[in-house]
Amino acid sequence: MDSKRLILATALSALVLIGYDYLFPQHQPVPPPQPGVHAVAPPAPASSGAAAPAESAQAEAAAPIKDGPEARVAINAPAVQGTLNLRGARLDDLVLKHYRETVKPDSPDVRVLNSASTHADYVDFGWRAPSDVSVRLPDANTLWKASGNQMDAEHPLTLSWDNGQGLTFDIRLSVDQNYMFTISQQVHNSTGQAVVLYPFYRVNRGYTPEETGGMLVHEGPISVIDGRLNEGSYKTVRTGGVPPDNIAWSHQGTGGWAGITDKYWLMAVLPDQNANVIGTYGFQAAQGTYQVGFTATAPVQVAAGQTASTEAHVFAGAKEVRLLEQYEKDLHVPMFWKAVDFGWLSFLTRPVFFVLDWLNEHLGSFGLALLTFTVIVKVAFLPLTIKQMRMTWKTARLKPQVDLIRSRLKDDPMAMQQQIMALYRQENVNLFGGFLPLLIQAPVFWCLYKDLYVTIEMRHAPFVGWVKDLSAPDPTNLFNLFGLVPFDPTHITPFLALGAWPIMYGATLFLMQKVSSSSANMDPSQQKVMMFIPLLFTFFMARQPVGLVIYYCWSNILTAVQQVIIISRLKAADAKPQLVKPK
Repeated sequence: MDSKRLILATALSALVLIGYDYLFPQHQPVPPPQPGVHAVAPPAPASSGAAAPAESAQAEAAAPIKDGPEARVAINAPAVQGTLNLRGARLDDLVLKHYRETVKPDSPDVRVLNSASTHADYVDFGWRAPSDVSVRLPDANTLWKASGNQMDAEHPLTLSWDNGQGLTFDIRLSVDQNYMFTISQQVHNSTGQAVVLYPFYRVNRGYTPEETGGMLVHEGPISVIDGRLNEGSYKTVRTGGVPPDNIAWSHQGTGGWAGITDKYWLMAVLPDQNANVIGTYGFQAAQGTYQVGFTATAPVQVAAGQTASTEAHVFAGAKEVRLLEQYEKDLHVPMFWKAVDFGWLSFLTRPVFFVLDWLNEHLGSFGLALLTFTVIVKVAFLPLTIKQMRMTWKTARLKPQVDLIRSRLKDDPMAMQQQIMALYRQENVNLFGGFLPLLIQAPVFWCLYKDLYVTIEMRHAPFVGWVKDLSAPDPTNLFNLFGLVPFDPTHITPFLALGAWPIMYGATLFLMQKVSSSSANMDPSQQKVMMFIPLLFTFFMARQPVGLVIYYCWSNILTAVQQVIIISRLKAADAKPQLVKPK
């Protein structure tokens, strides 16, 4: 009986792993643009200034941006480095100093902003004017003058441009110790009459990326406005645009944030959290560019002889959980932690992550944190485990009587079932009580898998020996003799992948089955069939994160030890009939 429950537990975990996101998809459909939203949006300008998204993109295509070393300013902060494009005042060149593409020491740094036309990722911002106002505004081809030749955490940078018509535009940019830029836009009006302008901030992606997270991690447009999370897919944004601006989704609200997220990285714009804005997802088919951002709904009034300004923030970096929550607190940004896709069970996955992260801080290794967490889980569920083992032991002891009833009443199944259930009630055996620990532990398995898969803290987290990344499958392979034969069997078929840790997992599962079957008096023919189960699950676990495999190996060993101890005590109790309460 216990072996059956063991297999059921593993099967349940596999079912949760494979089917959760298919049964409960996390991607929310992108609704069409809200009726009436565009009525309050600032009209597209009629001049050659900062155009609406579609017009701006067409202008850029008609007049390609030409930049060079003389049109860029260096960015060199503790966590990021790159350059700022003075042509258009674009953030389009940024790499992360503390993250590499792979675990190899010579691997290049991760790039989050890119000016390459075939792989463009950039952030732009500026001003829009009402359609009935003719005013020259800075656009993608404007060449700005910089106050210095480098921007770092201690030295902000100021960009300036004069439109020649009485308006002077300044942009003050600064970056903190991590991945947050502060963008302050300022307009000085010397025209002799008031000017009305609308600030905008936008994340742009000029290609459709390969989504590496599958159904487990949201990748693509994302936003939180008025405390509501919306996740859009590339496909829906690409195909759901409504002319003339090709906006696939829009929402009017106060503050919030919006951007484009990858599995571990995020580009996002954060407007003034007290400002009324419209957040939009759009796609410009001519350029193949996805655009996510905000435009203010309330205009900035710049009186004659006066100066007006507005401020926003740009995040371009790694989705570190605690850092996102710190920004949420410091900048009063709603639900910024949701950039990390903890899923619908975030009320469980987040606490599990924080426990693992705390253990990692004190033990210095996420691998040791996983092992320690396994012990904590085993101790927490020990009372339920003992109860389950007692039920299994009682069931095994009653097997001769159950077999006798079945042989005696084999021609009357209903009477046979009634007498068996009466026997179980008489002996206080609850056949379903033993499944409770399995139902409770299945979410723990899911939380571990989700955290290993989505949190950057476990990306490239090493363990002992050959394990350099707990979030990736075991890099070794039995089918090339663990690297002795110089070829990759997975090029033939992905099923030819069987690392050392999955093999150890199969061995520990086999060990646990042996202990369980011996205690449950399982039929020999049934034992032979059950011996195939470890082999099947060994191949299944071979393609899972090695951190999860390590967790299960250690869990199987602890379970086997628990079972041996509990069974020995139950046998000792049976050897002392005088201690047994008479019926």
